[in-house]
Amino acid sequence: AALRAQLDGRLFGQHLAKEVVLRAVTGFSNNPSPKKPLTLSLHGWAGTGKNFLSQLLAQHVHPAGLRSKFVHLFLATLHFPHQQQLRLYQEQLQNWIRGNVSACPHSVFIFDEMDKMHQGLIDAIKPFLDYYEQVDGVSYRKAIFIFLSNAGGDLINKAALDFWKSGKRREEIQLKDLEPVLSVGVFNNKNSGLWHSSLIDRNLIDYFVPLLPLEHKHVKMCIRAEMIARGHAVDEKVVQAVADEMTFFPKEEKIYSDKGCKTVQAKLDIHEDI
Repeated sequence: AALRAQLDGRLFGQHLAKEVVLRAVTGFSNNPSPKKPLTLSLHGWAGTGKNFLSQLLAQHVHPAGLRSKFVHLFLATLHFPHQQQLRLYQEQLQNWIRGNVSACPHSVFIFDEMDKMHQGLIDAIKPFLDYYEQVDGVSYRKAIFIFLSNAGGDLINKAALDFWKSGKRREEIQLKDLEPVLSVGVFNNKNSGLWHSSLIDRNLIDYFVPLLPLEHKHVKMCIRAEMIARGHAVDEKVVQAVADEMTFFPKEEKIYSDKGCKTVQAKLDIHEDI
């Protein structure tokens, strides 16, 4: 219930992601003996809420969130920069995950920038995601793995736009409209750390979670939420002024925010000072 309240109050315009994640996490948490770790792959354009959603998820398991020593964040460009060090990274990653799950079975691992990850690296963690009771005496079945990626964002945006053009409500988009397109698209996307990955091949990713592009009204919700978080009264003039500075696409229709809610904080800093 706490997770639902957090998602309702702070993640805007993402009915699909919210529903899938709630269902997945609740089912997983309530299962005394899961058959495999929970593995989610979150996809969407910049600023749609992938990071934010993964943080809320982590907090659901470990209240300190990213500050918890049982929640681990990997950034492809920071932690795995060099293609020629692939073997070393694979080994380090395996040791790191093994060590942390041994210390805490409910460890949470978040891999950001999957679209910038060297191909083949993520397959090193396949044994941990599979249906094994134990690997070398350690059970990984209570851990959670979350992949974040811009890969597939264009496919999601296109699907959302098609719905809009055919006059359907955004909320009518269902997971089945997107999930098959996503898993195939990401598997075949050369700029994706999941390119031809055995994780997809072996169906080890439980859910591909699409985050939809954000419309004007969602951006305004983000701005209001940010104002409230700062302890300020909501000033609709400022909300409008910040929203007016955002850029929207496609060129003609201008429905979706280019950067989602990503620059809201910085823009608000400027407007609130005025």
